[in-house]
Amino acid sequence: MGVLDGKVVLVTGGGNGIGKECALLAAREGAKVVVNDLGGSLKGDEEGSAGPAEAVAAEIRKAGGEAVSNSDSVTDYNAVAGMVTQALDTYGQLDAIINPAGILRDGMFHKMSESDWKSVIDVHLHGSFNVTRAAIEYFRENERGSFVLFTSTSGLIGNIGQANYAAAKLGIAGLSRVVAMEGAAKKVRSNIIAPFAWTRMIASIPVKDEASAKRVERMKNGMRADQVAQLGVALCADTAAHVSGQIFGVRGNEVILFDQPRPVKSLARLEGWTPETLIDHCFPAMSGSFFSMGATASVFPYDPV
Repeated sequence: MGVLDGKVVLVTGGGNGIGKECALLAAREGAKVVVNDLGGSLKGDEEGSAGPAEAVAAEIRKAGGEAVSNSDSVTDYNAVAGMVTQALDTYGQLDAIINPAGILRDGMFHKMSESDWKSVIDVHLHGSFNVTRAAIEYFRENERGSFVLFTSTSGLIGNIGQANYAAAKLGIAGLSRVVAMEGAAKKVRSNIIAPFAWTRMIASIPVKDEASAKRVERMKNGMRADQVAQLGVALCADTAAHVSGQIFGVRGNEVILFDQPRPVKSLARLEGWTPETLIDHCFPAMSGSFFSMGATASVFPYDPV
């Protein structure tokens, strides 16, 4: 018996990395799986291939599970709607969507092209809209359904050279929160995961100094995609029905619950503020509560557990 017995799960980006591990684990936990992967390059600038998705689906079937493949792009709403239809036509239902599909086009913001900005936003943020919008009415009508979307500490904390990726990933946090709020009455859930895992996306990060080399080595050896998949699959289970609207992280064997923006400090001035009084009084009074501009490594400087 698995936690997803009788369930049908659509996994995007299921041909590699976290998506692949989610698809394989979902099948081992009893789900029938629609494995989607465009089969393109990490930058999303090459023609796709049906091979990666079908290879994972074939691996599931070889192990005794049930799976079909799909090689359409999450950037195409009609194609994503087709993935939902494929699940319904093949298995008669759809219970959850796990959506780690993504690309990277890193670069310093002052050098970033419009096409690199739009491509990353399209795959991550628009792709997350597409997978949630394509299934939300079905989930609401059936009063069940779980979305597992993917954010990043690049958005939650920040990372130099990833303005496009950070903007998309923080946008997904807002999307997931509202989907969860609006879906609560219909038992539709949405959560997001910020993964730490050695995948081809992380492997593409340039190593420019000894400190970054050590950080990459820690990730390669101590943070695996299959560890992230455990949480991704758990969030699809009926026994996790009380979990929605949350932001999680997975770092090796650690599961992290992130806070969400709430007021930290407030100052009032009965006579109102002026630019001068804000500079002289408000900003100095609040400065002790300001957040640093350190990247993810400054928040998680220790080795993964």
